[in-house]
Amino acid sequence: MNFDNNNPLLDLTDLPRWADIQPEHMAFAMQTTLTRAREAMNTVMRLDERVINWDNFVEYLNDAIEALSRVWGVVTHLHHVVDNEQWRTAYNEFLPQVTEFWTELGQNETLLAHYQTLAKEPMFSSLTPTRQRIVTNALRDFALSGALLQGEARAEYAQLASEAAQLQAKFSENVLDATNAYAYYARHDELVGIPEDNVIAMREAAAAEGRDGYKITLHYPSYFPVLQYADDRALRERIYRANVIRASDLGEAGLDNTAIMQRLLEIRQREAQLLGYAHHAEVSLATKMAESVPQVTQFLLDLADKARPFAEQDMAQLRAFASAHLQLNDLQAWDVPYASEKLREQQYAFSEQEVKNYFPLQKSLAGLFRVIESLFKVQLVVQPNAQVWHKDVQYFEVKNTNGQTIGGVYLDPYARPGKNSGAWMDEVRVRRQIGETVQTPVAHMVCNFTAPLQNEADTYLYHDDLLTLFHESGHALHHLLTQVGDMDVSGIRGVEWDAVELPSQFMENFCWDYEVLSSMSAHAQTGEVLPRALFDKMLAAKNFQSGMQMLRQVEFSLYDLRLHAEYVPEQKDLIFSLMDDVRQRVSVVPVPEFNRFAHSFSHIFAGGYSAGYFSYKWAEVLSADVFAQFESAHAQGAPLLNPELGQKYWRDILSVGGSRPAMASFKAFVGREPNVDALLRHSGLMA
Repeated sequence: MNFDNNNPLLDLTDLPRWADIQPEHMAFAMQTTLTRAREAMNTVMRLDERVINWDNFVEYLNDAIEALSRVWGVVTHLHHVVDNEQWRTAYNEFLPQVTEFWTELGQNETLLAHYQTLAKEPMFSSLTPTRQRIVTNALRDFALSGALLQGEARAEYAQLASEAAQLQAKFSENVLDATNAYAYYARHDELVGIPEDNVIAMREAAAAEGRDGYKITLHYPSYFPVLQYADDRALRERIYRANVIRASDLGEAGLDNTAIMQRLLEIRQREAQLLGYAHHAEVSLATKMAESVPQVTQFLLDLADKARPFAEQDMAQLRAFASAHLQLNDLQAWDVPYASEKLREQQYAFSEQEVKNYFPLQKSLAGLFRVIESLFKVQLVVQPNAQVWHKDVQYFEVKNTNGQTIGGVYLDPYARPGKNSGAWMDEVRVRRQIGETVQTPVAHMVCNFTAPLQNEADTYLYHDDLLTLFHESGHALHHLLTQVGDMDVSGIRGVEWDAVELPSQFMENFCWDYEVLSSMSAHAQTGEVLPRALFDKMLAAKNFQSGMQMLRQVEFSLYDLRLHAEYVPEQKDLIFSLMDDVRQRVSVVPVPEFNRFAHSFSHIFAGGYSAGYFSYKWAEVLSADVFAQFESAHAQGAPLLNPELGQKYWRDILSVGGSRPAMASFKAFVGREPNVDALLRHSGLMA
């Protein structure tokens, strides 16, 4: 598909032409694809009900919708990974128009009537089960998009949706700008305890600006080693405070997200009321496995109750250690990572920095690819000539046993200015059957690891970085290994949001196997593989402070759920008071009054997880149970990288995407309902 040979953004014949695409290409490309999408919508709206079928309605409309999605997807991606004034302006110029189109599409009564026609017998029975699910999902989504509303209510809903999209974009921009705006140029004597490679990176960052000293930023690879290793308590407090007040009322006024958060909550509540729901949390759960707010609340509180005795023990031990060995009698939030690392080193006689020295990124990637090849009999092959948006990005083709390319994935590994923090997977294009041709799926994997030092060819990963790498690969595999040809439920599309983390969390488990880790390790100085003795220490420490970690995730999940279930416009301070209330209920870690974590909680205010952050824990129950099947077979003598189970997992879960309910896929693989025991066992939280 190619609209204009002179506009690289409109060239959809294959992969995006990243190196050629510039902000000035966006206006014409977006106008073209939006116009085509509206023309296609108008064409199918004119169809007589008596002649409607899958091809002349759904497929015809999907051709235009996919083109718009792919072009806008490139624009959105570049806005996230190479943000500058030109891309930000171009993105924000068209965001209202794109939102308006999706709202029009979702509220279109004629299109709703067409789907209702497809849902009638005997036409519905003639559709494949996959297409029946697409029709059922579409009818649900029309209702959730306001298609059943009339008159002023419909117009109000459309206006609210447009405003919400712009606010979410502004929330992310404020977080990014607040992150990029901060820098502290430390003296060398302030950096005692911080690993040498981090110190060198700080020095190089300052020197790149012609500055003396050591530049510390709020990008994770820069600030977290300070919290974890710096002996200077004042420095830890300074950096901690700067990080937790980002984009808040305590930071730069122009970047304060408070009003945005309050308005988003107000909008979501009003949208829910217009749709006939009590609150936004009910709207969110309409597309998830979980059935109700009380059910999710009880699930979270049960986890909290099981974790609390372990968390209280963790915290008591940490306080006693900090007092006895670190002269910290009043343990504060900025002391917790530091004291925890010292305690870990004492208990298990190793540090995370020691482990980091064994995992160069490129060798770690090769190890990840071996896991994927062993489980699924596919290969990832680098394509050095593929266009990319930054020199550090690599593109890999996914090939089956016949050497046929079945997909592709970009990896953008390093943190840098202008790039959003965190890690994520997103689609470039989805798998789709077009006539006799299969459009292969392509994905992004975006991480924020520390970039190599000057004159160094590679960087080294903490074990947590490995977990992130494997996690995002699980999402990518879900997208890339689908066998569904209908784009609406291909890959992760159509998968209930509280099940979408199953494949990502499943892959993390392989980072705790010695054979896997040793195969991807090579010490920075000696080249030796990870010693078994060090791995045994890592394994013994695997559940170090797991009670505290569990409560932290429950805290975020409960805050999110209650915020969207209890919000009332009159209670303007709810974003503050509710966090305090939740922390009093579940947290054991000291948190200062000035902590404004919620102001950079992009998952729920800008990332699609509103009233759905619990999905991480919900899906972790599923993923632990799935991995337990591999463990059970391994205990009977099968390899952990079990190709037979890998193929079954692919067939029962990955290949079907959203073409059937996630519970049906889970049961197909495991043979029963999920059980929380595997998660508790993996987390060391079983008495």
